[in-house]
Amino acid sequence: MESPLDLTPKKFDYYEPTSLNEAIQLLETKEEAKVMAGGQSLLALMKLRLAAPKSIVDITKLEGLSYIKEENGYLAIGALTIHDMIELSPVIKEKYTLLSDAASKIGDQQIRNRGTIGGSACHADPAADLPTALVAADASFVAQGPKGQRIIPSGDFFVDIFTPALEHDEVLTEIRLPNSPPHSASGYIKHSRREGDFAITSCGVVLTTGRGNTCEDVRIALGSVASTPLRFMNAENYLRGKALDDKTIIEASNQKPEGANPPSDMHGSKEYRMEMIKVFTKRSLKLALGRVK
Repeated sequence: MESPLDLTPKKFDYYEPTSLNEAIQLLETKEEAKVMAGGQSLLALMKLRLAAPKSIVDITKLEGLSYIKEENGYLAIGALTIHDMIELSPVIKEKYTLLSDAASKIGDQQIRNRGTIGGSACHADPAADLPTALVAADASFVAQGPKGQRIIPSGDFFVDIFTPALEHDEVLTEIRLPNSPPHSASGYIKHSRREGDFAITSCGVVLTTGRGNTCEDVRIALGSVASTPLRFMNAENYLRGKALDDKTIIEASNQKPEGANPPSDMHGSKEYRMEMIKVFTKRSLKLALGRVK
């Protein structure tokens, strides 16, 4: 008889492919197979018996999926790139600062040394840091499967809580971030009980300014307030074309976030989280504005 306190996963078959094609073939043929990258989320769920895959396909040692490089018009990040590399990358710190902000707030150093950006995206936890930052950054996701490669925009990738838009036999291989125009900057802030905890509320902003300090374009994403990272469209629409000052930023932050339906739990009530959306949207906008060169 199993103990109710038993924190061991149910039995599973373990595979460690040496190529991407082999990994895809395993996902095609093995029953209820699950991809594992850093394992920082999946293993925890398995120990709690909240996930019980019959097969694990560990892609950790696949070569060529850990990199950060600038291509024509975008930044390419390999799916196996660990959080620590995201946080410390000079090009990300300079041009995609909200990703560095978000990575620095994930768990502790041990987790950041093992967890991967692709694993975090595929886990699709709306309270996690990188998915919210990636939606704000207008990322696209490159998936490889038996039918070939396809590119999924951020607006379509996060389907529901813990549900990415990947087929069971697809592997996420790369995340692409578009280059921002001049006079752009970004920032990510989260509200949590302790450093490294999941967000009670979080906000990522990518901002582009024009003449007279006007808002030329803006993307705002909210975390931990819906079943997926949520675009704050009403605030974005309010800001575009307006001069960016304290009054405008406050009024934008007070707009109604369509689709926000945060839970009430031990960390805070729904009403409290709705108020925190205003606070952290304002702070994130001011952070991004202060970084615009």
